[in-house]
Amino acid sequence: MKRGFYTIMSAQFFSSLADQALFVAAVELMRSAGAPEWQRAALVPIFAVFYVVLAPLVGAFADALPKGKVMFISNAIKVVGCLMMLFGSHPLLSYAIVGLGAAAYSPAKYGILTELLPASQLVKANGWIEGLTIASILLGIVLGGTLVGHTVSSHLLRFDLPFIDTGVDTPPAAAISVLIFVYALAAWFNTRIPHTGVEMRSLRSNKQHGLVRNIASLLPDFWHCNARLWRDKLGQISLATTTLFWGAGGNLKYIVIAWGSVALGYNTTQASWLTGVVTIGMAVGAVAASMRMRLDTATQVIPMGIGMGVLVICMIFIGNVWLAVPFLILLGGCGGFLVVPMNALLQHRGHNLMGAGRSIAVQNFNEQACILLLGGFYSACTGLGLSANAAITAFGGLVAGFMWLIRRWHLSNLRKYPEEVQHLLAIARSDKHH
Repeated sequence: MKRGFYTIMSAQFFSSLADQALFVAAVELMRSAGAPEWQRAALVPIFAVFYVVLAPLVGAFADALPKGKVMFISNAIKVVGCLMMLFGSHPLLSYAIVGLGAAAYSPAKYGILTELLPASQLVKANGWIEGLTIASILLGIVLGGTLVGHTVSSHLLRFDLPFIDTGVDTPPAAAISVLIFVYALAAWFNTRIPHTGVEMRSLRSNKQHGLVRNIASLLPDFWHCNARLWRDKLGQISLATTTLFWGAGGNLKYIVIAWGSVALGYNTTQASWLTGVVTIGMAVGAVAASMRMRLDTATQVIPMGIGMGVLVICMIFIGNVWLAVPFLILLGGCGGFLVVPMNALLQHRGHNLMGAGRSIAVQNFNEQACILLLGGFYSACTGLGLSANAAITAFGGLVAGFMWLIRRWHLSNLRKYPEEVQHLLAIARSDKHH
C-alpha cells in the first residue's frame, strides 16, 4: 500500500476515536449538570442531523477540494464543537456542530481511496477502514469512560496554567480538553495526506449560474438515485435492513449506558465499558459472516435483525454483570452477522445501478435518518415519563417489528417476482469474486 494510505488511516482512527470518547464525555457532562434523561438520549440523533440535512451536498463538497483539505476542515469544525461544549454552550448544540464535521468528513475518507489506490487494492483498503473503525469505536468509548472516571480525571484536574483561569474544573471538562488535542492530532495527519492529482469538480460547474443554483441542481440527482435504489428488488431489501440496523446500532451506545445505570447501578465510566462489549460481539459476528456467507445468500440473515430487537427487550431482565457480558456479546454478534452480507449486497447493487459514490451518499442519508428517527423515538419515550426499561422495551419491539416486516416484504418479492430476484442473485453470484 502507498505511504499516503497509512496517513489516511491514522487520521481516520484518531478522528473516530475522539468522536466516540466525546460522546461519553458529553453524557457525563449532562448527567453531572442534572440534564433530564431525554436530553442525554438526544445526543445520538442530534449528531445525525447534519448527515441527513447535508446528504446531497457533502459529496459534491468533498469533490470540490483536495480530500485531505476537506478532512482537515472537518476536524477543525469538530474542534469548534468541543470548544463550544467546554465554554458553556448547550451540549446538544455543541455536539450537533461536531456532527456537522463528521458529516463532511465521511465522503472524503472513502472517496480518497479511489483516487489514491488502484481498484485491485480497494477491498483490502475498505477492510482496513472498517477494522480501524470498529477498533476506534471500542477504544474511544473506553477512553471516554476512563477520562471521566475519578482516577484519571483527578490527575487531569491537577494541571493548571499559570496566570490563566481555563475554567476546566470538572471531570467531563477535563476529558473534553484532552480530546481537543486528539482532534488536533488527527488534523495534523490530514495535513500530511498527499494530493492525489485528481482534477477537482467545482461546485460552480455551470459558470452561468450562481453557486446557490448549482448546489440546488444536486438535489434532483440525489433523490433520483435514492428512489432508484429503493425501487430495485434487492436494493430495497438490503437498504431497508442496513438502514434499520444502523438506526438501532447507533442508538444502542446510549441505551446500553442507560441500562447499565439502572440494571447494574453503574456510573458512566463503568457503563461505557459495556458498550465496548457490544462492539466486540459485533466484530466477532462480522468475522463469522465474512467466513460463512456469500453475496447470493445475503438475504438469509434478515431473521438476525428480528433476533436483535428481541434481545434488546430481554436486556431488561438481566441484573448480573456475569450474565450481561456474554449476553451483550451475543447481541453485538447478531448485528455483526446481519450487517456484513447485507452491506456487501447493497454496495454491489448500488455500484451496478448508479456508481459507488452516489450509492454511499444514499446509504449514509438513509442510515443517519433512521438514527435520527429512532433516537427521537427513544428520547420521546423518556421525555413522556417512561422508565428506562419501558423505553428500551418499546425500542426493541419497534426494531423487531420492522425487521419482521422487511422479511415479509422480501418473501413477498420472491413470490411476486421470482425470476427477477433469482436473476439478480445469479448476477451477485457471478460477480462475487470482483
